[in-house]
Amino acid sequence: MSKIICSAAIRGAHKIVDMAEESYEAALKNYGADKEVAFPNTAYFLPIIYSMLGAKVEKIGDMKDIFQECRTLLPELVSDSVWLPYLGPALDAGMATFFAEEMFEAIRYLDHPNMYTATEDPTDDNIWLGAADDVIFRKRGVEFVDGSAPGFAAILGTPDDKEIASKIALELQEKNLYIFMHDKGSNGKSISNQLVANDVQVGWNTRLVPFGESYTSAVFAIGFACRVAMAFGGIKPGDALANLLYNKDRTFAFVMAFGEVTDEWYANAAGAINWGFPTISDHDIPEVLPTGVCTYEHVVSNVPHDEIVQKAIEVRGLKVNVAKIDIPMSFGPAFEGERIRKDDLYMECGGGRTTGVEVLISKEMDEIVDGEVTLEGPDICDIKQGQNLPIGILVEVAGREMQSDFEPILERQFHHLMNYVQGIMHIGQRDIMWIRIGHGAVEKGFSFKHLGTVLHGKLHQEFGAILDKVQVKIYTIQEKVEEVMDIAKKVYGERDLRLGNMTDESEEVFYSCTLCQSFAPSHVCVITPERVGMCGAYNWLDGKASYQINPTGPNQPIAKGTCTDELMGDFEGINDFVNQASRGAVPAVSCYSLMNNPMTACGCFEAIAAMLPQCNGIMVVNRDHRGMTPSGMKFTSLAGMAGGGAQTPGFMGVSKHFMTSKKVFLADGGLKRICWLPKMLKDEIAEKLMQRCEEMGMPEFFDMIATEEQGETEEEILAFLKEKGHPCLEMEAAV
Repeated sequence: MSKIICSAAIRGAHKIVDMAEESYEAALKNYGADKEVAFPNTAYFLPIIYSMLGAKVEKIGDMKDIFQECRTLLPELVSDSVWLPYLGPALDAGMATFFAEEMFEAIRYLDHPNMYTATEDPTDDNIWLGAADDVIFRKRGVEFVDGSAPGFAAILGTPDDKEIASKIALELQEKNLYIFMHDKGSNGKSISNQLVANDVQVGWNTRLVPFGESYTSAVFAIGFACRVAMAFGGIKPGDALANLLYNKDRTFAFVMAFGEVTDEWYANAAGAINWGFPTISDHDIPEVLPTGVCTYEHVVSNVPHDEIVQKAIEVRGLKVNVAKIDIPMSFGPAFEGERIRKDDLYMECGGGRTTGVEVLISKEMDEIVDGEVTLEGPDICDIKQGQNLPIGILVEVAGREMQSDFEPILERQFHHLMNYVQGIMHIGQRDIMWIRIGHGAVEKGFSFKHLGTVLHGKLHQEFGAILDKVQVKIYTIQEKVEEVMDIAKKVYGERDLRLGNMTDESEEVFYSCTLCQSFAPSHVCVITPERVGMCGAYNWLDGKASYQINPTGPNQPIAKGTCTDELMGDFEGINDFVNQASRGAVPAVSCYSLMNNPMTACGCFEAIAAMLPQCNGIMVVNRDHRGMTPSGMKFTSLAGMAGGGAQTPGFMGVSKHFMTSKKVFLADGGLKRICWLPKMLKDEIAEKLMQRCEEMGMPEFFDMIATEEQGETEEEILAFLKEKGHPCLEMEAAV
């Protein structure tokens, strides 16, 4: 370990602990020991402290013991001339740093309640987002699960030049990484401010996350990593070693430091090394090159700006595969959440403004010229700003392994693939699709044919096992768009009929999904024709297609075997598979029950179902609902009961689509047992839900389901159910 780095880290840790303890003493005097402290809307308390020590810091008085732990961890101050042959003292100093900074930030939430916006996107008045709440965290955690976000970069300081800062941020985005931004360096600038000054959109939707303007906000990035291990990896609070190893092996992150490195930065860098996160700097600081705690080097310095991103990825041991798409705009998942607002808008297609439709169909091999992209009608260069056009996108594919069942799976990729183009915003699908094109894309030379280039290239790359040829036809003439619409409506009708006629009884094979086992090792999702995966992203046909594409992948066929209980949905083949795939952690799953052997979850569910004992009914809450529920818990707290790969009777992750399935909670009384939904969820599934009510001979049942408009406590909901005569009140108790 370098003399200077070790001594500087220890010196910085002492400064930070002193500062935080002074803040604590002032808070104790101003608010009292019983004053509650927390990061907003999270079930993980102060997550670094909770994950490392198992301690729940809920009140100011709870901090006393943690500060004593900080003092125990702090090594004695040493001079720069003292050589320490190992990392231990610096690592301890770094851990004390994070404990102290986390308490310091919690007190700042009390002292300055408007310091952070606590939203997904910055406001005009405040770009600093602060700690991610659990709704944001779990939503973004899906991207770490499916591999679209392989890691994150935690940035301290910024290059002096805003163009260089923007270029580095863009390169990180193109590598699909999240960028967590902190602190103003010695030049008085933060990379967040530099990006905003250069008209770059920041926020969770673009993966450029401005956590805070102080170096102490680095705890929000490390805390995010700790929550990943607890929420998705099943790591127990207080199991420090397991949390650190989990993050070293699975959460690929690193620190990038720009400009002069202060003692406080050294302390934070030393703390990050505990998690296996190395530091890469553009400044002339001592290096720590031997391997040990990190996968490769611990500190690398003097890296030129045009090489720093690639060097960081190399040092962290991160494998990033980004295929180059030959278009003039930047391309990658980091741009999927980009919004094209009114001031940025050049023109748009579909979305009710004009006719818009997209469809994928399979053809014979000799009917397609691979790679051919044709455009019939005006292109962007032929129109003026504000001149909207109709659009019809017809993608024709052929392959020896291609089947008609795969068409909707491939077509569904259009949404995120077109959104990957910087400056393009795609919404909806089928004949309700909507494309918005921003000034930035037009200035870089965007053509409608570039959408064809993207679809051709990415469909080949992602589905090469079943596709041999892809050609794309794009039309911006109303007459031609109408022709595509006629083709599409016929195809849509045939697909819906094919999917609608499938039942769990009609198929002998179900499909597994173990995509999330990298985060929740005991979790196995079972996808049936009538039960979509709880993330809402995979149905039975998707599982079939995925297996065809990648026979050794996360979606494996399960011969369901003998049915031992039709009501419960117990199948011998499923239980054998789940027991083996979970390594014995989950011996059995009942596909249709909330109360008996419910299906496990990692944390990526669209919604959570929970039993309400007083009402003798089931409530379902979607992750976008931020309010209280009749269970007495918000979504974030419920997620702790339903996630992590554990079976908890009475709590289960579900998809929105499952709410209108004939198999929903079949063993527990079915649809008639549902008594409460958030209004936004009830409205979203209203059409299909009303149809199901008609099918079961109770059209009035739709109005018997309460929402937050009728109440948020179980007592309020019970009164409403009695008034309506809800059938759950007459059912046997669910056990």
